[in-house]
Amino acid sequence: MTGFPRRVLVTGAAGSVGRATLDLLARHQVAVTGLDLRGPGGLPLDRMVVGSAGDPEIVRKALDDVDAVIHLAALPAPVLGTPEEVFCGNTRATFVVLEEAGQAGVRRAAIASSMSALGLAWADRVLHPAYVPVDEDIPLQVEDPYGLSKQTDELTAAMMSRRHGMTTVALRFPRLGGPEDKLRRTAEEWAADRAAGARELWCYLDVRDAARAAWLAVTRPIEGHHVLAVAAPDTLMSEPTEELLAAFHPGSERRAPLPGRAVPVDLRAAERVLGFTARHVLP
Repeated sequence: MTGFPRRVLVTGAAGSVGRATLDLLARHQVAVTGLDLRGPGGLPLDRMVVGSAGDPEIVRKALDDVDAVIHLAALPAPVLGTPEEVFCGNTRATFVVLEEAGQAGVRRAAIASSMSALGLAWADRVLHPAYVPVDEDIPLQVEDPYGLSKQTDELTAAMMSRRHGMTTVALRFPRLGGPEDKLRRTAEEWAADRAAGARELWCYLDVRDAARAAWLAVTRPIEGHHVLAVAAPDTLMSEPTEELLAAFHPGSERRAPLPGRAVPVDLRAAERVLGFTARHVLP
Protein backbone atom coordinates (compact mmCIF):
# COMPACT_ATOMS: atom_id res chain seq x y z
CA MET A 1 0.00 0.00 0.00
CA THR A 2 1.27 3.46 -0.88
CA GLY A 3 -0.23 6.75 0.26
CA PHE A 4 -3.50 6.89 2.19
CA PRO A 5 -5.55 3.71 2.50
CA ARG A 6 -8.76 3.59 0.49
CA ARG A 7 -10.72 1.85 3.24
CA VAL A 8 -9.82 1.20 6.88
CA LEU A 9 -11.33 -1.41 9.16
CA VAL A 10 -11.70 -0.06 12.71
CA THR A 11 -12.50 -2.71 15.30
CA GLY A 12 -14.01 -1.51 18.55
CA ALA A 13 -15.50 1.29 16.48
CA ALA A 14 -18.11 2.24 19.09
CA GLY A 15 -15.57 2.77 21.88
CA SER A 16 -14.10 6.11 22.85
CA VAL A 17 -10.89 5.71 20.83
CA GLY A 18 -12.86 4.08 18.04
CA ARG A 19 -15.18 7.07 17.76
CA ALA A 20 -12.27 9.50 17.79
CA THR A 21 -10.62 7.42 15.05
CA LEU A 22 -13.79 7.47 12.96
CA ASP A 23 -13.96 11.25 13.28
CA LEU A 24 -10.35 11.57 12.17
CA LEU A 25 -10.80 9.25 9.19
CA ALA A 26 -13.91 11.17 8.17
CA ARG A 27 -11.88 14.39 8.12
CA HIS A 28 -9.36 12.64 5.86
CA GLN A 29 -12.27 11.46 3.67
CA VAL A 30 -11.24 7.82 4.04
CA ALA A 31 -13.91 5.13 3.74
CA VAL A 32 -14.41 3.17 6.96
CA THR A 33 -15.79 -0.20 7.92
CA GLY A 34 -16.56 -0.44 11.61
CA LEU A 35 -16.65 -3.69 13.58
CA ASP A 36 -18.13 -3.82 17.06
CA LEU A 37 -20.23 -6.07 19.24
CA ARG A 38 -22.91 -3.40 19.12
CA GLY A 39 -23.99 -1.20 16.26
CA PRO A 40 -25.00 2.21 17.54
CA GLY A 41 -26.29 4.66 15.00
CA GLY A 42 -24.77 8.01 14.22
CA LEU A 43 -21.20 6.84 13.67
CA PRO A 44 -19.34 8.60 10.82
CA LEU A 45 -18.81 5.56 8.61
CA ASP A 46 -20.40 4.03 5.54
CA ARG A 47 -20.33 0.36 6.59
CA MET A 48 -20.89 -1.28 9.97
CA VAL A 49 -20.44 -4.96 10.79
CA VAL A 50 -21.87 -6.13 14.12
CA GLY A 51 -20.15 -9.08 15.75
CA SER A 52 -17.05 -10.31 17.51
CA ALA A 53 -13.53 -9.49 16.38
CA GLY A 54 -12.66 -13.03 17.47
CA ASP A 55 -15.01 -14.62 14.93
CA PRO A 56 -13.12 -15.40 11.68
CA GLU A 57 -16.27 -15.37 9.57
CA ILE A 58 -17.36 -11.98 10.88
CA VAL A 59 -13.85 -10.57 10.44
CA ARG A 60 -13.60 -11.86 6.85
CA LYS A 61 -16.86 -10.08 6.10
CA ALA A 62 -15.60 -6.87 7.69
CA LEU A 63 -12.34 -6.99 5.69
CA ASP A 64 -14.04 -6.73 2.32
CA ASP A 65 -12.20 -4.08 0.24
CA VAL A 66 -10.09 -3.03 3.25
CA ASP A 67 -6.40 -2.16 2.87
CA ALA A 68 -5.53 -1.09 6.44
CA VAL A 69 -6.67 -2.15 9.89
CA ILE A 70 -6.85 -0.26 13.18
CA HIS A 71 -7.60 -2.91 15.81
CA LEU A 72 -8.96 -1.42 19.02
CA ALA A 73 -11.49 -4.05 20.16
CA ALA A 74 -10.70 -5.50 23.59
CA LEU A 75 -11.82 -5.81 27.17
CA PRO A 76 -9.66 -2.92 28.45
CA ALA A 77 -9.20 -4.00 32.06
CA PRO A 78 -8.87 -7.28 33.97
CA VAL A 79 -11.91 -6.43 36.09
CA LEU A 80 -14.26 -6.48 33.08
CA GLY A 81 -14.48 -10.26 32.87
CA THR A 82 -13.03 -13.47 34.20
CA PRO A 83 -9.30 -13.94 33.68
CA GLU A 84 -10.09 -16.37 30.86
CA GLU A 85 -12.51 -13.96 29.20
CA VAL A 86 -10.04 -11.09 29.34
CA PHE A 87 -6.92 -12.92 28.21
CA CYS A 88 -8.45 -15.41 25.79
CA GLY A 89 -10.93 -12.91 24.33
CA ASN A 90 -8.36 -10.18 23.74
CA THR A 91 -5.66 -12.41 22.31
CA ARG A 92 -8.06 -14.38 20.13
CA ALA A 93 -9.44 -11.16 18.61
CA THR A 94 -5.97 -9.83 17.83
CA PHE A 95 -4.85 -13.12 16.29
CA VAL A 96 -8.01 -13.49 14.20
CA VAL A 97 -8.05 -9.89 12.96
CA LEU A 98 -4.39 -9.87 11.95
CA GLU A 99 -4.39 -13.39 10.47
CA GLU A 100 -7.51 -12.75 8.41
CA ALA A 101 -6.14 -9.35 7.37
CA GLY A 102 -2.89 -10.95 6.27
CA GLN A 103 -4.71 -13.65 4.33
CA ALA A 104 -6.80 -10.93 2.66
CA GLY A 105 -3.69 -9.08 1.49
CA VAL A 106 -3.84 -6.23 4.01
CA ARG A 107 -0.32 -5.02 4.72
CA ARG A 108 -0.82 -2.20 7.25
CA ALA A 109 -2.17 -2.67 10.76
CA ALA A 110 -2.12 -0.76 14.02
CA ILE A 111 -3.19 -2.41 17.27
CA ALA A 112 -3.99 -0.97 20.67
CA SER A 113 -1.51 -2.22 23.21
CA SER A 114 -1.21 -0.66 26.64
CA MET A 115 1.22 0.60 29.23
CA SER A 116 -0.38 -2.15 31.30
CA ALA A 117 1.98 -4.49 29.46
CA LEU A 118 4.65 -3.22 31.87
CA GLY A 119 2.76 -5.03 34.63
CA LEU A 120 2.54 -2.20 37.16
CA ALA A 121 -1.06 -1.09 36.71
CA TRP A 122 -3.01 -4.20 37.74
CA ALA A 123 -0.59 -6.22 39.88
CA ASP A 124 -1.85 -7.36 43.29
CA ARG A 125 1.35 -6.00 44.82
CA VAL A 126 3.26 -2.78 44.32
CA LEU A 127 5.74 -3.06 41.45
CA HIS A 128 8.36 -0.60 40.26
CA PRO A 129 9.84 -0.03 36.80
CA ALA A 130 13.45 -1.17 36.44
CA TYR A 131 14.34 2.33 35.25
CA VAL A 132 12.86 5.66 34.23
CA PRO A 133 12.02 7.04 31.84
CA VAL A 134 10.55 3.71 30.77
CA ASP A 135 10.99 2.75 27.13
CA GLU A 136 9.92 -0.04 24.81
CA ASP A 137 12.79 -2.30 25.92
CA ILE A 138 12.11 -2.23 29.65
CA PRO A 139 11.67 -5.65 31.30
CA LEU A 140 7.98 -6.51 31.64
CA GLN A 141 6.58 -7.68 34.99
CA VAL A 142 3.09 -8.80 34.06
CA GLU A 143 1.06 -10.56 36.75
CA ASP A 144 -2.48 -10.00 35.46
CA PRO A 145 -4.49 -11.35 32.50
CA TYR A 146 -5.03 -7.97 30.84
CA GLY A 147 -1.37 -6.97 30.85
CA LEU A 148 -0.49 -10.46 29.62
CA SER A 149 -3.02 -10.15 26.81
CA LYS A 150 -1.34 -6.96 25.64
CA GLN A 151 2.13 -8.48 25.86
CA THR A 152 0.83 -11.40 23.81
CA ASP A 153 -0.85 -9.06 21.32
CA GLU A 154 2.48 -7.35 20.69
CA LEU A 155 4.12 -10.73 20.03
CA THR A 156 1.24 -11.72 17.76
CA ALA A 157 1.67 -8.54 15.72
CA ALA A 158 5.41 -9.19 15.42
CA MET A 159 4.71 -12.72 14.16
CA MET A 160 2.12 -11.48 11.66
CA SER A 161 4.64 -9.00 10.35
CA ARG A 162 7.02 -11.86 9.59
CA ARG A 163 4.28 -14.24 8.43
CA HIS A 164 2.54 -11.91 5.99
CA GLY A 165 5.08 -9.19 5.26
CA MET A 166 2.74 -6.86 7.10
CA THR A 167 3.76 -3.57 8.71
CA THR A 168 2.40 -3.65 12.25
CA VAL A 169 2.51 -1.05 15.00
CA ALA A 170 1.52 -1.81 18.59
CA LEU A 171 0.71 1.41 20.41
CA ARG A 172 1.23 1.31 24.15
CA PHE A 173 -1.53 3.62 25.32
CA PRO A 174 -1.57 5.03 28.88
CA ARG A 175 -4.72 6.16 30.70
CA LEU A 176 -6.99 7.49 27.97
CA GLY A 177 -9.63 10.18 28.20
CA GLY A 178 -11.32 13.00 26.47
CA PRO A 179 -12.73 15.33 25.81
CA GLU A 180 -10.96 17.03 28.66
CA ASP A 181 -13.59 16.41 31.37
CA LYS A 182 -12.68 12.72 31.79
CA LEU A 183 -8.98 13.49 31.98
CA ARG A 184 -9.64 16.15 34.58
CA ARG A 185 -11.55 13.59 36.65
CA THR A 186 -8.53 11.28 36.39
CA ALA A 187 -6.28 14.14 37.51
CA GLU A 188 -8.52 14.70 40.53
CA GLU A 189 -8.50 10.97 41.29
CA TRP A 190 -4.71 10.78 41.20
CA ALA A 191 -4.30 14.00 43.18
CA ALA A 192 -6.33 12.35 45.95
CA ASP A 193 -4.48 9.03 45.62
CA ARG A 194 -0.99 9.55 44.24
CA ALA A 195 -0.17 5.85 44.72
CA ALA A 196 -2.92 4.92 42.27
CA GLY A 197 -1.36 7.23 39.70
CA ALA A 198 2.07 5.76 40.45
CA ARG A 199 0.88 2.41 39.08
CA GLU A 200 0.30 4.17 35.76
CA LEU A 201 3.30 6.51 36.05
CA TRP A 202 0.81 9.41 36.17
CA CYS A 203 0.70 9.48 32.36
CA TYR A 204 -2.24 9.99 30.03
CA LEU A 205 -3.30 10.58 26.43
CA ASP A 206 -6.30 12.29 24.92
CA VAL A 207 -8.34 9.94 22.71
CA ARG A 208 -7.93 12.37 19.82
CA ASP A 209 -4.18 11.94 20.03
CA ALA A 210 -4.62 8.17 20.33
CA ALA A 211 -6.60 8.24 17.09
CA ARG A 212 -3.93 10.31 15.37
CA ALA A 213 -1.21 7.90 16.49
CA ALA A 214 -3.19 5.01 15.01
CA TRP A 215 -3.66 6.92 11.75
CA LEU A 216 0.05 7.65 11.52
CA ALA A 217 0.76 3.99 12.24
CA VAL A 218 -1.08 2.91 9.08
CA THR A 219 0.08 5.75 6.82
CA ARG A 220 3.71 6.57 7.61
CA PRO A 221 6.27 5.09 5.18
CA ILE A 222 7.63 2.45 7.57
CA GLU A 223 8.11 -1.31 7.44
CA GLY A 224 8.31 -4.19 9.88
CA HIS A 225 6.98 -4.37 13.41
CA HIS A 226 7.15 -1.59 15.98
CA VAL A 227 6.11 -1.27 19.63
CA LEU A 228 5.72 2.38 20.56
CA ALA A 229 4.85 4.18 23.78
CA VAL A 230 2.58 7.17 23.21
CA ALA A 231 1.59 9.66 25.90
CA ALA A 232 1.27 13.35 26.64
CA PRO A 233 4.67 14.91 27.46
CA ASP A 234 3.68 15.93 31.00
CA THR A 235 1.98 14.02 33.80
CA LEU A 236 -1.48 14.77 35.16
CA MET A 237 0.04 15.75 38.49
CA SER A 238 0.87 19.19 39.84
CA GLU A 239 3.97 17.96 41.72
CA PRO A 240 7.35 17.66 39.99
CA THR A 241 7.93 14.21 38.53
CA GLU A 242 11.22 13.74 40.36
CA GLU A 243 9.44 14.25 43.69
CA LEU A 244 6.76 11.71 42.77
CA LEU A 245 9.35 9.17 41.71
CA ALA A 246 11.33 9.66 44.91
CA ALA A 247 8.18 8.99 46.91
CA PHE A 248 6.72 6.08 44.97
CA HIS A 249 9.47 4.52 42.83
CA PRO A 250 12.62 5.34 44.79
CA GLY A 251 14.55 2.25 43.68
CA SER A 252 14.05 2.71 39.94
CA GLU A 253 17.25 3.61 38.13
CA ARG A 254 17.27 7.18 36.79
CA ARG A 255 18.52 7.18 33.19
CA ALA A 256 17.65 10.75 32.22
CA PRO A 257 16.57 13.92 34.01
CA LEU A 258 12.84 14.52 34.25
CA PRO A 259 12.40 18.25 34.80
CA GLY A 260 9.15 19.75 35.97
CA ARG A 261 6.13 17.57 35.25
CA ALA A 262 7.85 15.58 32.48
CA VAL A 263 6.24 12.18 31.97
CA PRO A 264 8.57 9.33 33.07
CA VAL A 265 8.17 7.63 29.69
CA ASP A 266 10.62 7.88 26.81
CA LEU A 267 8.52 9.16 23.89
CA ARG A 268 11.34 9.50 21.36
CA ALA A 269 10.61 6.29 19.46
CA ALA A 270 7.05 7.35 18.59
CA GLU A 271 8.34 10.71 17.42
CA ARG A 272 11.11 9.13 15.37
CA VAL A 273 9.03 6.36 13.78
CA LEU A 274 5.65 8.07 13.41
CA GLY A 275 6.44 11.75 13.77
CA PHE A 276 3.98 11.67 16.69
CA THR A 277 3.80 14.09 19.58
CA ALA A 278 0.64 14.72 21.56
CA ARG A 279 -1.31 17.86 20.74
CA HIS A 280 -4.07 17.79 23.35
CA VAL A 281 -2.29 18.47 26.62
CA LEU A 282 -3.87 19.57 29.88
CA PRO A 283 -2.21 22.58 31.54
